[in-house]
Amino acid sequence: MATSGEGNGVAASLHICMFPFLAFGHISPFAQLSRKLFSAAGVRITFLTAAGNVPRVAALLPSSPSISVVPLHLPPIPGLPAGAESTAEVSAAGAELLKLALDETKPQVSALLRDLRPDVVLIDFSHPWVGSITAPLGIKTLLFSVFAAVSTAFLMVPSRASSSLSSISSPPEGFPTSSAIKSIPTYQAADFSYVFKSFNGRPSVFDSLTACIENCDGVVIKTCLEMEKSYVEYIERQYNKKILLAGPLVPEPPPQAELEPRWRDWLGGFPHGSVVFSSFGSETFLTDEAAAELLLGLEESGQPFLVVLNFPKEGEQVDIRKRLPDGFLERVEGRGAVHSGWVQQQCILRHRAVGCFLCHAGFSSVVEGLLADCQLVMLPQKGDQYLNAKLFAAELGIGVEVERRGEDGWFGKAAVSKAVREVMVKEEEEGKREKHKKWREFFTDEEVQTKFTLEFVDSLKELATAE
Repeated sequence: MATSGEGNGVAASLHICMFPFLAFGHISPFAQLSRKLFSAAGVRITFLTAAGNVPRVAALLPSSPSISVVPLHLPPIPGLPAGAESTAEVSAAGAELLKLALDETKPQVSALLRDLRPDVVLIDFSHPWVGSITAPLGIKTLLFSVFAAVSTAFLMVPSRASSSLSSISSPPEGFPTSSAIKSIPTYQAADFSYVFKSFNGRPSVFDSLTACIENCDGVVIKTCLEMEKSYVEYIERQYNKKILLAGPLVPEPPPQAELEPRWRDWLGGFPHGSVVFSSFGSETFLTDEAAAELLLGLEESGQPFLVVLNFPKEGEQVDIRKRLPDGFLERVEGRGAVHSGWVQQQCILRHRAVGCFLCHAGFSSVVEGLLADCQLVMLPQKGDQYLNAKLFAAELGIGVEVERRGEDGWFGKAAVSKAVREVMVKEEEEGKREKHKKWREFFTDEEVQTKFTLEFVDSLKELATAE
């Protein structure tokens, strides 16, 4: 079997099947883990996804006979637009219907697994039924959580017995006392309440995930003990299941492609480390009111800035000028730019002029900013982003979080400006500089990161051969 790594024969003989939910925020970590397993140890990968996603998924994976992307054909579901095969193409209600469509692929998945006979299947939160297929076939099944351990520990453990807002605001019983999270504000609790709601007769996210874990042979988390030891141990005690750590899955460096001339030339006009780059990813969107406060805050900070604002289902077709505060572009001409649509994020972050990354605290985005040696300002908007911000800013000492109103999460321009000035203008305390340096060195140490992957492969091999 062809491999690209130096993996030994036993590791290279491992065959892992990846089966994520139909959201690229989930597909991407599965693909990233696939790349690392293949490159480090030549592990054979079969990736299951809806037929319409195959070209995009294939582009995320190395080209090799040892890696295949197998299409699943989604059946028609009332209310689900024809041809919709990822959450990027549907509303929130449509995303719930995609779960129904995936449920209906059970016969296809069963036939594929009987034929392929992988050693291990890694599944997502939405597939609790896979265990009933794999167990009779002698195939091991693992839940792969695409979130940091802190999210599972705070929200998705059996001790989280109640879904009331007051209950969600507090950590579950037995939660690590060393955690910086003693409580969460009302607006975050309201957002988290979604995981306890049932749609279309399906189990809630909480019930689906806990059922996955109960029906699995263990749990994979994309973290390491250096970052989240107390949370990993807490999850292990809560579920009494084997926990396998894949490491933090540090993003690969961008290809040696030149930055688009438009941005290369624009950034080239500013001093080293002076520009604030702000982006919230492809599936996190600000309201017009929140976007206005963000922009006004960056204007008030006095720093040059480049902001990427995207909007649901509009992408590059949106007329961004109609979403900006009156007179904004005229006031910031020469030092501020606003864009809608895709950009070369990693290349921009690594440009010498960029010194700060203001983002939504998505795990990969925070690490990308750290790898580029940018100061970090976090403005989380939903779900695990809130807990990521606490983990990085409050516990690991990386970056700052924009201050917000507790009851509804509102932030104003002054809070944005204050956070940016804190990391860009104000002289940072020695301890914070040392923590930033420490974690950047940790994430950029290829030997350390490869060690995480090889240890994970050993754990998979041990699981696959266990009786």
